[in-house]
Amino acid sequence: MKLQKVLWPKQGLCTEEKLYIHTNVIDEDFNINRDENRLKSNLNFINHSKVYLMTDGGFRFEKGGKAAFDTYFNGFSIEKWKKYTQIKEVSLNLQLQGDFLVTLCSKVFLHGEVLRNEILRQEVHADECGEYTFPFGNADKGMLYFEVMALSDESCLYSGYYEDTSIEKSVRQPKIGIDICTFKRERYIEKNIGLLNSYIFNNEQSPLQNNLEVFISDNGQTLDIAKLSSDKIHIVKNKNTGGAGGFTRGLMEIIKNGNPHGITHALVMDDDITIDPESIEKTYTILSLLKDEYADAFIGGAMLRIDKQNIQVESGASWNAGELVSNKQNLNMNVAWDCLFNEIEEYTEFNAWWYCCFPMSVVSEDNLPLPIFIRGDDLEYGLRNMKQLILMNGICVWHEPFENKYSSFLEYYIIRNRLIDNSFHFPNWGKKQLKKIVWRQWQSEVKRYRYKNVRLHTRGVKDYLKGVDFLLNADGEQLHKEIMAAGYKAVPMEQISVPFHYRDYEDSRNMGLSKLHNIIRKLTFNGWFLPAKHVRISSMAQSRLETIWRAKKIVYYDVTVNKAFECEKSWKEFFGTFFEVLGLTIQIDFKYNKAKKDFIKRGNEIKNIQFWNRYLGLDNKQR
Repeated sequence: MKLQKVLWPKQGLCTEEKLYIHTNVIDEDFNINRDENRLKSNLNFINHSKVYLMTDGGFRFEKGGKAAFDTYFNGFSIEKWKKYTQIKEVSLNLQLQGDFLVTLCSKVFLHGEVLRNEILRQEVHADECGEYTFPFGNADKGMLYFEVMALSDESCLYSGYYEDTSIEKSVRQPKIGIDICTFKRERYIEKNIGLLNSYIFNNEQSPLQNNLEVFISDNGQTLDIAKLSSDKIHIVKNKNTGGAGGFTRGLMEIIKNGNPHGITHALVMDDDITIDPESIEKTYTILSLLKDEYADAFIGGAMLRIDKQNIQVESGASWNAGELVSNKQNLNMNVAWDCLFNEIEEYTEFNAWWYCCFPMSVVSEDNLPLPIFIRGDDLEYGLRNMKQLILMNGICVWHEPFENKYSSFLEYYIIRNRLIDNSFHFPNWGKKQLKKIVWRQWQSEVKRYRYKNVRLHTRGVKDYLKGVDFLLNADGEQLHKEIMAAGYKAVPMEQISVPFHYRDYEDSRNMGLSKLHNIIRKLTFNGWFLPAKHVRISSMAQSRLETIWRAKKIVYYDVTVNKAFECEKSWKEFFGTFFEVLGLTIQIDFKYNKAKKDFIKRGNEIKNIQFWNRYLGLDNKQR
């Protein structure tokens, strides 16, 4: 049975070569003479490394060309495969033509070192294209991979895969339902549907062709349903109730009328990601071979940056009462060392819903996500239901990094939803911690002159203190409009009153202060008690207090969209927000414990299908 394909870079998906293959480079001590033609020839030689990606996939080698597949997508995670699935004997199957030396290897991460072990060496001489099988034997540690060296010119590696010849067919018959929530992101949805149609639904060779369906909740109600729908792709218009409402609607569509599609697993995915369908196929293969003790496991996908496709943002995480711990952050997946480190299993409590697959056995009419719009619905559902999370190299999505995004209105949802989630899963987290956070947030935002953010944060706490009834009676769509209007709205740079020069922005990102200035800055509340002198430009998402020292006005700039908003020093706002937060701390003393107990006692009232039908406005509609 095929377990995992050998992959290569693809235009439109990922062109980061070292995620797939490590090619040889000629000796570094060669001499480049000063002759221009000689220089050009040598540089060309280095860049190509005697290994070429062919138009239809696969690699062509010149004599002496070497390649190692100890990579993020092409290494084989033998320890996890053997731990979670029923595989026994792993072999490598390669489609080759020409003359090659094939070497099977394993790499193990131990005490901060990578140890390489050679398992098998075998020469192949093939005048015509043929398939060759190489057994890994009883290797069961670290990463299995292979190396090839061409012994003659025009030698080609056309394709390959890892397999277990002792397994003839799947031991389980999973069927995946992809659950996507979208809001006015037609371009992403159309691209990903195109990929699924091309690689899976219209591909008779795909094992997923009849074992995958897609359920899309269109919160923006802008998709061309007639154009995009099919017997495998189901799209419904949905009330704009955020990711929580959209993903829950997708789960409701799957279980509607007793799950007539026979979906065994839901795969929850963001709408604005780039994904290789091979990740879904690998997920399916793992599901089809799971051991009985892991039949209810979740499978998570890592998030890699879409602008730097080799950099990992997160692979599993723990909530930690709101002090989020992102596992394996900022690893460079071009490097074998990082790939091996990435395979070490660490404590995890959830996987974010940019890619999270879980069994439908946990989904019921009485066990649906919380109606908290955005931020926290995925982690709470994981905390509530996940027993085991399987993470594996090669299962991932590419997503815009969070530091490139800034939305003022999120201040409301972050604190409100944190308190709701903690009520259920960290009940010992109390009002002392909350008051500390409230005042810490006040200081941070006031030093940045972002008074609207203070009020959003304060409102989030106040709404939590109203207990379960607030969520039972709230119109999520209307509330979100109010929250959006209450925050800062970025506008095109030409609408900003301050003349903008990009060099000033870059200077502000790199500007530092002397030790003396930093002492004065801290003693004077970042210069609040000194005369304001400057107009500063600061990063919207990564504002540094050093860069806005003694500013009278701050322009918060977003380089990704070339927009900004302005904030100005105001003593009136300083004292206004101060007394508002002071009043909030008094409310926390009297109301926090009561609200927490209310969520613990009545939380099930906002997790069932009767509530969700009403919340989504489906009570009087034909579902």
